[in-house]
Amino acid sequence: MPTNGEVDRRGLLKLAGGSLAALGLTAAGCGGGSGSGDGTVTIRYAWWGSDDRAKRINRTIELFEKKYPKIKVKTDFQPYLDFWKKFNTQASGGNPPDVFQNAIGFLRKYDQRNVLLDLNAQAKAGNLRLDGFRAGLEKFGEVDGKLLGVPVGSNSMALVIDKPVFEKAGVTPKAGWTWDDFHTAMEKIRKQGRAGDSGLYGVMYLYDPYLRQRGKAFFTEDGLGFDEADLKEWWTKGYDGVKSGIYADPKKVAQIKPKSAVAAEIAAAEFTWDNFTVRYTAEGKSEYGLAPLPTTDGKKTGQYLGSLMLSGSKRTQHPKEVAQFIDFMVHDPEVAEIMGYDRGVPTTTAQYEAYKPADEKDKVIASVNKEIAAYEQQLVDAGVLETITPHPAGADVCEAAFLRIAEELALGERSVDEAVKQFFTECKTALGS
Repeated sequence: MPTNGEVDRRGLLKLAGGSLAALGLTAAGCGGGSGSGDGTVTIRYAWWGSDDRAKRINRTIELFEKKYPKIKVKTDFQPYLDFWKKFNTQASGGNPPDVFQNAIGFLRKYDQRNVLLDLNAQAKAGNLRLDGFRAGLEKFGEVDGKLLGVPVGSNSMALVIDKPVFEKAGVTPKAGWTWDDFHTAMEKIRKQGRAGDSGLYGVMYLYDPYLRQRGKAFFTEDGLGFDEADLKEWWTKGYDGVKSGIYADPKKVAQIKPKSAVAAEIAAAEFTWDNFTVRYTAEGKSEYGLAPLPTTDGKKTGQYLGSLMLSGSKRTQHPKEVAQFIDFMVHDPEVAEIMGYDRGVPTTTAQYEAYKPADEKDKVIASVNKEIAAYEQQLVDAGVLETITPHPAGADVCEAAFLRIAEELALGERSVDEAVKQFFTECKTALGS
């Protein structure tokens, strides 16, 4: 999810897609939304994603407007980075969309800027149901007692693998394997003529569970949860992996973007969100699957279920209608049938049961979706899931710096010591610490 600030193919896979024309974004004034003489109101809904996601979401909006004929929805979508640039401008001008896609890294930031609507009042009024969520996900968007977002799809970090390459190398990842096991596996694959991993050193949402396995975390509620010595160890191992060839040549990885290094057959594995597996299948020619995260002690994975969320604007003139819209999008079974796993595994039981991957016309995608669902269910059944800490304001800046500086390190543009110092300098400024 994430989010997760997923700025490249490993996090966002360069979510492509053009922007729809801006639809009356300034006409409603600072309050957001609009009304008419017959009682019909209009709310503005914005999200990031691809053209395919836009088509799916527009179909769900058609269903919503049939059920709620007095609520009209104007839409706007952008690629990830463009979305947040535009949203920040709108929020600064007191004119954010009434309802919008959100991620964990932005909750505190925009709550502190008085942008986000606390949805608890609408839940108490019966306009938003908080029952029927899987694995406690209804709590995912809570910050300091306020409900600032409602999850629409769950995902968790996993290792996407090229199955035939792993089989040829005699590597079978299993739950509980350790980081030593992982590095041994990467060596075996390298000897087969391909890099093991595409380069894990810049993935914040992997480094976080790695830290959690050691009793720390990437973020606390008000800052960083690790120190320079921790990061030096992580980036030293990453840089050494590039030099030894067990991680892919970063120059080659950059050249084939936005295609992934795994689909391009430069590397045999890549850490990313589990629901992205479908995209590897669409890009590549091989068979891809999910492997569990390596562990430190063979038990603790440090994982949690992440999620995209829907949030409301505190400036909206139509909080009831915003809540009804969110409720529909997370509970209605037909929405799940349309969206599939595009935004992750459906978060409510009603939607989870409504969408059956086996019903997909494309049998390959159906098989991959079944594996995604099974992977998350295994995490739930194993009891390894933890609770994510709401990120502090400025977390999105830290994540972008983490990715950029890690790439500079991998390309030899910075030493490990220089990279670590630069990250902490930028992140402390972003976090105000």
